[in-house]
Amino acid sequence: MTELIDRARAWAAEDPDPETRAELERVIAATAGGGEAADLADRFDGTLEFGTAGLRGELGAGSNRMNRVVVIRAAAGLAAYLRAQGAERHASVVIGYDARHNSDVFARDTAEVMTGAGFEALVLPRPLPTPLLAFAIRELGCVAGIMVTASHNPPRDNGYKVYLGDGSQIVPPADAEIAAHIAEVGALADVPRTGGWRTLAEDIVDTYLDTVAGLAGDGPRDLRTVYTPLHGVGGTSVVQVLETAGFEAPYVVEQQEQPDPDFPTVAFPNPEEPGAMDLATALAARRQVDLVVANDPDADRCAAAVPDAHGWRMLRGDEVGALLAHHLLTTGHRGTYACSIVSSSLLGKMAGAAGQPFAETLTGFKWISKVDGLVFGYEEALGYCVDPEHVKDKDGVSALLMLCELAAEEKARGRGLVDVLDDLALAHGLHATDQLSVRVTDLGRIAAAMDQLRAAPPAALGGLAVESVDDLAQGDGGLPPTDGLRYRLAEGARVIVRPSGTEPKLKCYLEVVVPVDPEAGVDAARISAAARLDALRDDIKAAAGI
Repeated sequence: MTELIDRARAWAAEDPDPETRAELERVIAATAGGGEAADLADRFDGTLEFGTAGLRGELGAGSNRMNRVVVIRAAAGLAAYLRAQGAERHASVVIGYDARHNSDVFARDTAEVMTGAGFEALVLPRPLPTPLLAFAIRELGCVAGIMVTASHNPPRDNGYKVYLGDGSQIVPPADAEIAAHIAEVGALADVPRTGGWRTLAEDIVDTYLDTVAGLAGDGPRDLRTVYTPLHGVGGTSVVQVLETAGFEAPYVVEQQEQPDPDFPTVAFPNPEEPGAMDLATALAARRQVDLVVANDPDADRCAAAVPDAHGWRMLRGDEVGALLAHHLLTTGHRGTYACSIVSSSLLGKMAGAAGQPFAETLTGFKWISKVDGLVFGYEEALGYCVDPEHVKDKDGVSALLMLCELAAEEKARGRGLVDVLDDLALAHGLHATDQLSVRVTDLGRIAAAMDQLRAAPPAALGGLAVESVDDLAQGDGGLPPTDGLRYRLAEGARVIVRPSGTEPKLKCYLEVVVPVDPEAGVDAARISAAARLDALRDDIKAAAGI
């Protein structure tokens, strides 16, 4: 206990932030006075780990939280890494930030550290989408970029995402090498921090938005939409892009229009979460629009809902991915089409039918963006890259525009996006996907579930025989090792189980493939697929003991 309190006091003495310093001093006093030590122990349970997603965690005082001490050390370690990689003195590093609590503060600290290390630090002019940061790295010829964001995490979190000079997120071994340099950072007072960093003009924003708007070709523009940025930073960017491309301005959900780090109208600021899109679909019903579109808070993901016989239906990430791929394939975009291993197998069949290469990667755009000759990449968690020449990362703004362009073209033919999905099901079979996501407070439950599945692999899931099991921790098909299990089932079905890389969740990705009888129609196949997915979900929960 004495050692823990001494460590906490030493940390507080270094902290340049009066708020977190006072917060920690209160916790120390309570603990030293005989109070519960769990809070203090958790704050110093190691150091917030720097990995391929950079940093992400709960805001607060302590080495195991997101705060100015952790960010300054991370920036100093990154600067040392860039120097070790041969970055020239005065090379440029661009820094972006969203509208979360302390994002602007962390961006400023990073700029001061980078300037102190001899780099030219360029800060985006205001809270802006993550894909704009990825765009700016290549547009400005920077050696690296940092985005301060926690994407769609809860309001209490923030994060620190690192990109290198190619405009894509870091992958191993860069993450471990940066982490090693961070560990070598000494006393915080010895980290050089100076002013002189430059806030970029709005020109970089306009260049990005014009580049995105230019992706839309000539064609119909009659489309009525509802849009929500979910209290994030995408609002002005999306409206400007749609108007520049010739679309009618969307109806924007007023309660979610302005950036708000507390995300007051949603339980979780993620369009995939139940209830997050309720305000948008209610507005759509009142306005009788054709399409609902949304971004997550840092606008690197895109979600959509379409009208059906029962009201408004959210499209799954795999469905949006198939629609965007269809649009690009039919408009002549040649190159490699790629998705993560947990995304639908439909993309590979679509690319093959069009004579285009297909690649499968580990989960995360850090891997998708590395695919040679990439023309389109997506992952089922609402991430889409439709213009890798300019943004080598997922981009919810450009994906949203492409989806609107396709919807307008189909509307001009008297059709909707569901009709396109039906066409794809008739051509390739109905590929239905779902996800089981279990959030835990004890991370040991995740490890126990993975151990149980490895020790007692199921012989069948959902009534379908398990034909093979791939332990992804051993590396599979040329993919780097990662903690996960892939079950290949009869009739083209598949289940993948993996721990989340950014949240305390165990995730199970389910897919079934149901041939479509032309006489019975796609709806009959959907009913059959739903029953199969339910059976898969029940069986994998039982097998994992969750």
